[in-house]
Amino acid sequence: MKAAVITFPGSNCDRDLAVAFEGVGAQVTRVWHKDTALPAGTDIVGIPGGFSFGDYLRCGAIAARSPIARAITDFASGGGHVLGICNGFQVLVEMGLLPGALLRNANLKYICKPVTLRVETAGSGFTAGYAPGAQITVPIAHHDGNYTADPETLARLQGDGRVAFRYVDNPNGSAADIAGILSENRRVLGMMPHPERAFSAVHGGTDGRAMFEGLISAFAPA
Repeated sequence: MKAAVITFPGSNCDRDLAVAFEGVGAQVTRVWHKDTALPAGTDIVGIPGGFSFGDYLRCGAIAARSPIARAITDFASGGGHVLGICNGFQVLVEMGLLPGALLRNANLKYICKPVTLRVETAGSGFTAGYAPGAQITVPIAHHDGNYTADPETLARLQGDGRVAFRYVDNPNGSAADIAGILSENRRVLGMMPHPERAFSAVHGGTDGRAMFEGLISAFAPA
């Protein structure tokens, strides 16, 4: 599997994401936001957490208009896999690759702690490594993680089985306890929690590792 990890000014989880991909055997290329093309043969794009462009205007809004954004959009439109974590989720929403919006946390405070998630579906490469209904512990670290969407969009996400993860104890006010959602073709995932920070025992838990192992399996030759 060939992964491209994007770096914007203000990204601070790009190395963590690259290390997680490499930890399951992926070949990783780091891509700067001013690049206009993805590396040849890219299988998956990773958009990391952080505070791209200082979160000015809206979280992810400026990053979504960086030169590399067009290449990511074209890649996703062509059926490519894209993983957006935390700020990366915000970027995907601003790019229009996922519906809804990420608002300020309901308690108006930055939250940084481990949380329990429930896996809602195994029907994607991102979640294939988990059993539906499994509970996993993954860290969060965000100020604007309150997912919201209009009632029709929420109903469609839930009816189509596109909610990937829910919070067991909602920390930020997200509608329907949503922690991560999938695109219509289930090849784009945006999630606020950080699986790359729950990859190794030195992180205090390894519940995030199954996501990356599942992706490797999804791209393994038949």
